[in-house]
Amino acid sequence: MESYGRVDPDTGLSSRFIDFLKTFDEMVDYAIESKVDLVVFSGDAYKTRDPTPTQQREFARRISRLSSHNIPIFLLIGNHDLPNAIGRATTTEIFDTLAVKNVYVANKPDVFRIPTSGGDIQVAALPWLRRNALMSKEDAKNLNVEQINQRLQEVLTSVVAALAAKLDPSLPAVLAAHVWVQGATTGTEKGMTIGQEHVLMPGNVARPEFDYIALGHIHKHQVVHPNPPVVYAGSLERLDFSDEKDDKGFYVVEIKGKGQVVFEFHPVSARRFLTIEVKLESSDADPTATVLGAIAGQLDKVKDAIVRLDLVLPEGMESQLRDGDLRDALKDAYFFTVARDIQSQARVRMGLSGVEGLTPLDALQKYLEVKSTPPDRMKVLMEYGQKVVERE
Repeated sequence: MESYGRVDPDTGLSSRFIDFLKTFDEMVDYAIESKVDLVVFSGDAYKTRDPTPTQQREFARRISRLSSHNIPIFLLIGNHDLPNAIGRATTTEIFDTLAVKNVYVANKPDVFRIPTSGGDIQVAALPWLRRNALMSKEDAKNLNVEQINQRLQEVLTSVVAALAAKLDPSLPAVLAAHVWVQGATTGTEKGMTIGQEHVLMPGNVARPEFDYIALGHIHKHQVVHPNPPVVYAGSLERLDFSDEKDDKGFYVVEIKGKGQVVFEFHPVSARRFLTIEVKLESSDADPTATVLGAIAGQLDKVKDAIVRLDLVLPEGMESQLRDGDLRDALKDAYFFTVARDIQSQARVRMGLSGVEGLTPLDALQKYLEVKSTPPDRMKVLMEYGQKVVERE
């Protein structure tokens, strides 16, 4: 995700792309320094199904670092990794094609037995499956949306059960699934509609055959079910302001024995997002000073953050804001944007009976009173009105 960034002058890359690489490096560095047995990536390597060669190169560099330190990497296919046509390659399939050492790619449901420095482990794969892969047009015929989703849930549940049946009970087992599990709190996916996706109930994946369920698809890290743990690691970097209050990072999991699993969230230094909300009143004599005060109150959080300044102001006040002063106050932000919500005021009619016979200055004063103009501002406007009348 390269929104809210700029071109880095040293590399020519998007500065936000570099943010993502830095948090990815934190995870890779931890894995190498801690000598972990396995890294599980549960899908969605890129924003789009057609990543640029540069994005693919940088992803491959980090996979290569893990591989060269003899750390196996399991890559699951997510919905963003799928091509737009059946038969085309997925975004991470190249690792499988080249038979890259220590890299395992799952683009269909299967069970992988992976040798690690701590012994063999089983990873059951449930990649993102297209609807047409789960049920034919004939199966969906005459079914409404709710019935289709119910049928999809039944098929996915059967797939998970079939994977569990293939497991060797003497070995630790992880289910890596790219799927929406009911009850998960969304982050960046707020625009999605659950009715358009196949959803699994927590109990459908929290089977006792699995020691840990590593989920992908939702960008907010969370534990959906405690035992066995059903966990979304979430994205390594914040994507937009819906992630503002969320910590970002990865989970470290230790499987000590059947039913004995310890897992801990490790935060990374993701780019901070900050929203500053200011509501201005019509009585505010210096709205710019009010906004600057709100910014100053959070100046320690502004530095190096992606800032959104949300202004709610009455109609006609926008011209009173000194944009240069606002930009200067936010100069230490990594990136900032200003949103103005202008509140229109209903026009008040004075009525002819109250205006007839009034002098221009009396009419102006009556208008200002009806508009509830602050006394100090009314004084200034009346003085200007007097000058205009005198020129006539």
